Amino acid sequence: MRFDLVDLQLFIAVADQRSITRGAERSHLALASASARIKGLEEALGVALLKRGRRGVELTAAGESLLDHARLVIHQVDVMRGDLASFASGVRASVHFLANTSGLSEHLPKALAAFLREHRDVAIDIEERESTDIAAAILAGAADLGFAAEHALPDHIERFVFSEDRLMLVTSRRGPFAGRRQIDFQETGSCEFVGLTSATALHIHISKHAARLGMRPHYRARLRDFDAICQMVAADVGVAVVPESAARRCAKLMPLSMIRLRDAWANRRSVICARSFKSLPRPAKMLAEHLRGAAE
Repeated sequence: MRFDLVDLQLFIAVADQRSITRGAERSHLALASASARIKGLEEALGVALLKRGRRGVELTAAGESLLDHARLVIHQVDVMRGDLASFASGVRASVHFLANTSGLSEHLPKALAAFLREHRDVAIDIEERESTDIAAAILAGAADLGFAAEHALPDHIERFVFSEDRLMLVTSRRGPFAGRRQIDFQETGSCEFVGLTSATALHIHISKHAARLGMRPHYRARLRDFDAICQMVAADVGVAVVPESAARRCAKLMPLSMIRLRDAWANRRSVICARSFKSLPRPAKMLAEHLRGAAE
């Protein structure tokens, strides 16, 4: 049984678009050619991959299975191309790594820098995502490794604990709730906030849980890093929700009060995750082992 990479890329496009016509357009193929290729795949496998209807197509159980494997195959081909192309620039391998906001800001830089110093022939392509998006990308084979909040991962994603870092409410020492030790996030509904920019993964995480509580926080300012946020809070501009590690670091330098959030979603155990650590490409496997040793 032989598989054509063009066929697999076409099948992924059709599955994503839920349409052979739109999948053909995305793959730059004529509709007749695309239809023939899909039919040829079904005949070669001996199973129906699509349920065809007036409004498009739906995947059969066999189609879902093929989609899963096709994504992995195409990802590995892309990794191979990238690794081979990078020989020209003196870098011989790369790892696609996804991380949430607190991971990129607080926990990973030191460990990743140490790895890159030791492995001059490896590059790390780092992208910020919200933890649930990281889980989906890992399952789809669209990334090698992820740094995510454990509660966002399904049970069948492999992981090991890297750090524990609760979200905390920070306020100026003369601001609202100063002197409190614990608080429910819902109590902050009337407060003015300082927060991260709207595209950051942690902002999306906080916004989702605020919406579930029927809250819509009012932001006086949005910034890109926790130090700048804490400076604004210390100046009594508003309150903020930041990781405990950032809060403790900034509280040593600024007049801040830290208040523990009692909400379950604020308890964030962060993990390094992969679809299968054993099946990772060698550079990603090396990075995973390095991070395991650097776990806090």
